Amino acid sequence: MAATVTLIPGDGIGPEVSQATVRMLEAVHGSAPDIVGQGIANPTAMMRSSILMLRHLGQKKAAERVKRGIYRVYEEGCWLTRDVGGKASTEEFTSAVIDAME
Repeated sequence: MAATVTLIPGDGIGPEVSQATVRMLEAVHGSAPDIVGQGIANPTAMMRSSILMLRHLGQKKAAERVKRGIYRVYEEGCWLTRDVGGKASTEEFTSAVIDAME
């Protein structure tokens, strides 16, 4: 199985509609049909996209908490997914980030 590192968030900013800027926040990677349902996908890009969304909504403290949680997990290196050299599942990585946010 080929390793695909999926850490990049996407922020598509569109035209202003009804006095609001249209934005589409997403993880930048393919659909990875070869790993669907296996619990091995790296959710970092989606989490980082949520940070962008929280900032856009003015929730800067919440965005910073998520960011710090992700950074702590990577710094500790215990709960990383396969694509970045670890052995953790998607759920284990996500739980570690949540724990690191508290």
